[in-house]
Amino acid sequence: MSARVAIVGAAETDEIGTLPHRSTLGLHLEAARNALADCGLDPKDVDGIAGVSMPGPLSVAHSLGIEPRWMDTTSVGGTSFLTHVRHAVAALQAGQCSVVLITHGESGRSRVGAPGYAPDPASLPGQFEAPYGVTGPPSRFTLPFLRFMKETGTQARHLADVAVAQRTWAGMNPRAKFRDPISVDDVQNSPVIAWPFHLLECCLVTDGGGALVLTTIDRARDLDVPPVEILGTGEGYEGPGISMMEDFTSFKGFKNAGAAAFQEAGLSPSDIDHVMIYDAFAHLPLYGLEDLGFVGRGEAGEFVREGNTSPGGRLPVNTNGGGLSYTHTGMYGMFAIQESVRQLRGTAPAQVDGVRTSLVQGNGGMFAAGATLILGVA
Repeated sequence: MSARVAIVGAAETDEIGTLPHRSTLGLHLEAARNALADCGLDPKDVDGIAGVSMPGPLSVAHSLGIEPRWMDTTSVGGTSFLTHVRHAVAALQAGQCSVVLITHGESGRSRVGAPGYAPDPASLPGQFEAPYGVTGPPSRFTLPFLRFMKETGTQARHLADVAVAQRTWAGMNPRAKFRDPISVDDVQNSPVIAWPFHLLECCLVTDGGGALVLTTIDRARDLDVPPVEILGTGEGYEGPGISMMEDFTSFKGFKNAGAAAFQEAGLSPSDIDHVMIYDAFAHLPLYGLEDLGFVGRGEAGEFVREGNTSPGGRLPVNTNGGGLSYTHTGMYGMFAIQESVRQLRGTAPAQVDGVRTSLVQGNGGMFAAGATLILGVA
């Protein structure tokens, strides 16, 4: 039987928001030290490290005095950190390392040491989408959702319902960027960014970071921290461009990754107590709810409108406020994992009673990559 693996350390940077005085590397290092302190470990205990480029896990390891014997540099957008967890589980079970540190730091708003964004003219999106004005996230993400609306009967108003539900959660979270209550009318009266997305249906742009520490359950028993077990994982991919999706109304990255995670965990959607769905824009929770099997085709919008994902609802979703109201540095997946860990530990600001299982769904590259984690109380 493969070794059971758990998250034993989880922490964010001391501050999230607008941090022009902090470098990207500095955010990585602060998050790493906080996560290690969370579980009582030292950098010398770490022999596996993962992260995306800029500055890269090798730079993080060097700065912390870590000499890793396993490293993962997978970079597939905001879902990368979920993929790192999946890969780290395999490495720990294979004995390739004993303690893995996964870090994230990003100067998304202040752009301190951050790379510019522009599609490579030689890439497929650069050749076949950018010339038609489909470049940034709002213009790319609107295309599939317009088809989603047409084929499922979902209304533009349902996007506002998602934003309102998540702002309600954010109002209970002192670290959330936006906490003031909003109404559907407030959302729909905010400026249109790219039809049908209004400003309040688009993610924040912030600075910050987070880190995770993983090890085996056997090793975790020696630590004075409640381990969060990784019950199932999955990853799935589609095409590099939004126009290359097989079906604009369903994302293979969600469906395939979710199916793999449920199978590995031996669970079904009805067994999940809490959900975090990457929400760079308000339509992603609608796709996630349907593609993961929590609701049927075309039912996600009404499911949210009826309050099922809000405080007191039967399926709490994005309880930190999500990328719409909590924070979004550009690659949000780390923060979704952090909230699931808090919920399972019973330490979340907007704590849900009785959470024993939590599903985290990541999206990367605007419907290019997906990864799913199913976490549970060990």
